[in-house]
This record gives sequence, C-alpha cells and structure tokens, in this order.
Amino acid sequence: MMAFNGKIARLALAAVLSTSAPAIALAEDKDLIVFDWSGYELPEFHPGYVAKNGDSPTYAFFGDEEEAFQKIRAGFEADLSHPCSQSVVKWREAGLLQPLDTSKIEGWNDLNPGIMAMKDLATTADGTAWFMPWDWGNTLLTYNSEKIDEQDVQSLKAFADPKFKDRVSIGDNVDDAYALASLAIGLKDWTQMTDAQFAEASAFLREVHKNVRLYWADTTEIVQAMSGGEIDLAWAWNDAAVQAAAGGAPIKSKRDTAEGQSTWVCGYVRLKDAPGSEDKAYEFLNAVNAPEVAGYMVAEWGYGHGNSKGMAAVDQKVLEEKGYADVEKFVANTLFQSPVPTELKQKMIAEFEKIKAGY
Repeated sequence: MMAFNGKIARLALAAVLSTSAPAIALAEDKDLIVFDWSGYELPEFHPGYVAKNGDSPTYAFFGDEEEAFQKIRAGFEADLSHPCSQSVVKWREAGLLQPLDTSKIEGWNDLNPGIMAMKDLATTADGTAWFMPWDWGNTLLTYNSEKIDEQDVQSLKAFADPKFKDRVSIGDNVDDAYALASLAIGLKDWTQMTDAQFAEASAFLREVHKNVRLYWADTTEIVQAMSGGEIDLAWAWNDAAVQAAAGGAPIKSKRDTAEGQSTWVCGYVRLKDAPGSEDKAYEFLNAVNAPEVAGYMVAEWGYGHGNSKGMAAVDQKVLEEKGYADVEKFVANTLFQSPVPTELKQKMIAEFEKIKAGY
C-alpha cells in the first residue's frame, strides 16, 4: 500500500478543493482511477481489463456531470471519466480533456456510425478524437403496473397530475429534468430553446415538483424506491425497470407516450492531467469497447452498446425485449440530449436548483 500514498494525497487535496470528496472505491490496481457513475465499476463491464491486470481499476464516483465537472476543475485527479453527450463540449472547452489516440483503441472503426456522426461529439472538425461513445439509452416514463393503469400514463404530463402527488420521482439531474420538460411542452430539439420555451419548461417542472417524493441520485435508489412501493411513477433510465422487474417488482417502462422519450449517449474521455498509466487507460477503453460486453449491457442494464459489431451479435430476442430491434423506430420520437449552448445550460442548472428548493 505504500506505493498508493501519492495518489491518496492527491485525492485528499481534491477533497479540500471541492465541497465534498468523491466517493472512492479502492481496488488493488493503483495505476488507474476512473471517475464514473455508481454502478459502472462492475467487472462485467471490463472483463478484459481484469483478466489482464488481475483486478478492476480504482473508481471514484459522481452523482451527475456538473458535480464531476466542478470537482475536476477544482483539482480532483483521475485518468478517465464518463460524461454524456450534452457535457462533452463543455468539458473540452474548459480544457479538462486530452485527445484520444484512436490507433490504440481496438474497434474504434466499429463504433455506431449514427452516434459518431453527431456534430462535435466524438471528434472535432479537425479530426481530433476526444470521446469514445460507449453506452446509450433512454430516460423514460417508468411506472408500477399494479398501482397505475397504463391509460393514466399515456402522456408525460402525468408527472404533473395532482393524482400522483407524493408518488413521483425524477432524477436529481438537470439534463434529464429539462429533457422531460422539453418533451412535455412539445420540444424535440432543446438546442434551439427560446426564452419563452425555457420559462414554459421550468413552469412544468415546478408543477412536477409538487408531486415529487424524492429526487433519485442513482439507479439503486430509484429501483429500491419503486420496488418497495415508495414511488409509483418515475422518470428514469432503462435499467431501473430492468433491474426492478428482475427482482420481481411490477415495474414497467413506457416508450410510446404521446411526447416520446429522451435519448442520451455517454462514453469515456481521458482527462488532461491524468496521473496514472496511459497503457492501462487504453487497456480499459479496449476492455469496455469489446463486442462481448454488449450482451451484458443490453440484457442486464437495458442499454445499447456503442460497438455496432457487439450489438449485432446480441440475441435478437433480447434486442426485441429491450426495444433495440428497430433502431430507427427507437429514435423516431425522441429528444437527443445533445450539447446545449453554455449560457442555456447555466440557466437550466440555476433554475433547477430553485425548483428543487420549492421556489
């Protein structure tokens, strides 16, 4: 453990520089720190890395991307992190990232072409790669089918229906919150949101707040809340319904509401001041991008995998069950969580904090 002291010192410094230290999950491999969402530390997501190095990397966790952004800016050091499409440009422009050497990433050319075509996401106009798309999926209406009739959740406006007072949960996540509000007011492209639409979306979230029992922070929290009967209606990620149903709870997700669903794309970036092993960083990227990981991701989490070859190899019945059999239909009625202008994002962050506080 003596060799780990220098890294512990850096983590302690980050705790001083930020309002609260990220949670740290210690592993034997001291040469790589991954700053991630809770849950992604499971070795099933990176079996090749474990096979080669004998253990998982060290993980540190954040609750949402704004928290991660602020902690990294304040001095927290890690090697890799896991932002989503709407944050990548902000992180890059803030100087937090370093380019990826795609020659060291096996299967880079197998990444989903539709995702890779998203402007300024994986690569910039000069061809520099900054982001490896990895997981993609939805935030969508999720409900207890024994307590709520499906006819009562045909619209996302159900979240603001007084009949669901104290039975609702949405994520403590500004992007998902405004994705819900944007869809509810009929907006599919939030990058062009006007001041009037922002005010309308914020007003909707204030109505939803009246029904909210809790703002969930991670999948474990919302799965437990729904499985235990505390929450009957949630705006949640794909995996919430998958995991709750696997545990025997009558939880379903609904893709075909009148207004649709939100689609996000997340992936891995190399942080500019990465203190650990560059070789192990690429070993990790290769491990998570391996085609065989797709089967686990789709079946157990209900998410799509960025590697097209991996998705093509997933059992067709599993793809159909999770809603990925027809990708064109999948994205036809969706709001993509694309990067929004910095000024608009800051307005969303500030307003969402007011809404959660009851103002």
